[in-house]
Amino acid sequence: MKAEYDFSNAKRAKDVPHLVKLQAAAAKGKTRVTMYLDDSVLDAFRSRAQVEGKGDQTLINDTLKQSVITHDEPMTEETLRRVIREELRAT
Repeated sequence: MKAEYDFSNAKRAKDVPHLVKLQAAAAKGKTRVTMYLDDSVLDAFRSRAQVEGKGDQTLINDTLKQSVITHDEPMTEETLRRVIREELRAT
């Protein structure tokens, strides 16, 4: 890694067409979050995602979305853990 980088010719994201497109897509109802998941949970979702031909993040999102839609209870940490356990048992 260089000690110093020259960004004098760098472009802003808004000036790079494919980055503009990515930013627009991200603005359509999704929010980037950082969260910690148990390794075993993540491994299970990754395995299942590979079998289903989906991305693991997509599968996690679909699982959470389905839980919110089908249950009237609030999404608490306990509810989230229960949903993840149910999904792990289903695999």
